[in-house]
Amino acid sequence: MVVLVIESWVINDGGSPVTVSSEVVLKVLRSRMDSGQSETWLTSSSGRMLAFVTNAERAMVMLLEEEGDPGEHAVDPGAQGSSDGFVLSNGQKDKYPDEDTVPIGEAFGLVEHIVGTGSWPADARWMVDR
Repeated sequence: MVVLVIESWVINDGGSPVTVSSEVVLKVLRSRMDSGQSETWLTSSSGRMLAFVTNAERAMVMLLEEEGDPGEHAVDPGAQGSSDGFVLSNGQKDKYPDEDTVPIGEAFGLVEHIVGTGSWPADARWMVDR
C-alpha cells in the first residue's frame, strides 16, 4: 500500500505562521498584494520553500528544496523585454527579464498547484537553477 503524504504550507512573516491550503492561497496572495506586500515566501512541512514576487502584472515563482538552494523557477520562453516594480520585503526594487517571470494569472495557477500537490503542473515551463 502506498501512502501519499501532502505537504502543508505556511506563510511566516515574523509573526504567527499562517497555514495555507490550495483552496485559500490565492486569496491570501491577493490580500497581501492589496496591502502592498509583493513578496511572499511559503515554507512546507518538509522544509521546501516557495517564493512569489510580483509587480501585479508578472511574477517570479521559485521552488527551493531548502534555504540556500538555487532552486527552480517558472519561465516564459520567448518573452521579450523586462519588467520592473518587483519590490522585495527589504525595500529592494528588482527588474527581471520577462522570460524569467510569468503573467500573474499563470503565476497564481502555479502557486495553487504546487501548494496542492507539491510539484509543478505537467504543462508548466520552468528552469532548474541548481
